Amino acid sequence: MPGKIEPFLKSWIEVENDSDFPIQNIPFGIFRRLNGHARAATRIGETVVDLYALAMHGFLDGLGLDHSLFNVDSLNALIALGKPACRALRLRIAEIFEQSSASLRDDPGKRQEILIPVEQVQMMMPVFVGDYTDFYSSIEHATNVGIMFRDPANALLPNWRHLPVGYHGRSSSIVVSGTNIHRPKGQTKEDTAEFPEFGPSRQVDFELEMAFITGAKTDLGQSISTADAEDHIFGMVLFNDLSARDIQKWEYVPLGPFLAKNFGSVVSPWIVTLDALEPFRIAGPDQRPEVQPYLQFEGDHNFDIHLEVIIQPENQPEHLVCHSNYKYMYWNMAQQLAHQTVNGCNINVGDMYGSGTISGPGPGTFGSMLEIAWKGTRPVKMPDGTERKFINDNDAVIMRGHGIKGDLRIGFGEVVTKILPAFP
Repeated sequence: MPGKIEPFLKSWIEVENDSDFPIQNIPFGIFRRLNGHARAATRIGETVVDLYALAMHGFLDGLGLDHSLFNVDSLNALIALGKPACRALRLRIAEIFEQSSASLRDDPGKRQEILIPVEQVQMMMPVFVGDYTDFYSSIEHATNVGIMFRDPANALLPNWRHLPVGYHGRSSSIVVSGTNIHRPKGQTKEDTAEFPEFGPSRQVDFELEMAFITGAKTDLGQSISTADAEDHIFGMVLFNDLSARDIQKWEYVPLGPFLAKNFGSVVSPWIVTLDALEPFRIAGPDQRPEVQPYLQFEGDHNFDIHLEVIIQPENQPEHLVCHSNYKYMYWNMAQQLAHQTVNGCNINVGDMYGSGTISGPGPGTFGSMLEIAWKGTRPVKMPDGTERKFINDNDAVIMRGHGIKGDLRIGFGEVVTKILPAFP
């Protein structure tokens, strides 16, 4: 496979066995040193690699990459060069940090300029997101929501098995891990009330998602086939698409999510390329009835990525509330992008596409508090004796994800946000 970094390769940078970032990963992100400028980076183990410094010292010569591509506050320009260029860059990085490569390993002065412990950097949004789409592609999640709010015998709406349902969201409130989000305010209405009331949401929820990021643009009117979709997808991140369930219930008819979904979505800072995720490909669920020809595909487009969600109250230990997997997705990313563009909708480099909440077949795999606590009827017991139906103020929500195959582990790190009280 082009761009493959052999699974047996080891780095001279120390990497723990359970690290998400072995030399086979080579993700891309944007970091800033304290009081420094934003730059592009990769990560091996607990070490951030400054790609601008690496380029300035000549280690990336011969790849045809201008140094300015790395002295930036977003990866858009680098990603726009296309997959061959980014594959060549990943392979060169692997060569430099392979355990027998001495050129940088044995030069302590250059190492000090290029390598930074991860705890000494601030991670930033990896891309400028111009447009954002959120899908609704987990059949288990859609079924659970349908059972709770509609007829259990007809939990899925008639269109659900025929197309990847989605909506265009607001990209300005997509933020990087570590950004805290204030509890949103809006209108809510109790079922027994005559009129709505205004105030802070009482049902702030997480949504366990992943998101893919496009790495190529198309022209207005152009469509992307399922066969070509992954040529337009650069990589993936973890995605916490926060929701205010009580606001959403009142506002979403007839045009769908609005204030309940645009107050904050949080992404992990490292983009893991599809090349790095190649070993974890897996067949998706059987799709019945047969889908339209433009949504049919060949090969495996699902990925076996273990996902977990933790709630951590302030000054309290972490508490695992969900253990799911991206492999449960009914509609895969090739189908999602094909559907997004079948009407001629153009895409751009850096656009982000949320998977929708990822729920599995059992209660332990549900990807939102709405499902875990089953609309508040099954509260979650926390280690400190308190209960959670939704997210409380000052609760941190932590999501982690990784794939494992044999001795190979590729991960995303984590995405963390704390829910702060509403602004006065």
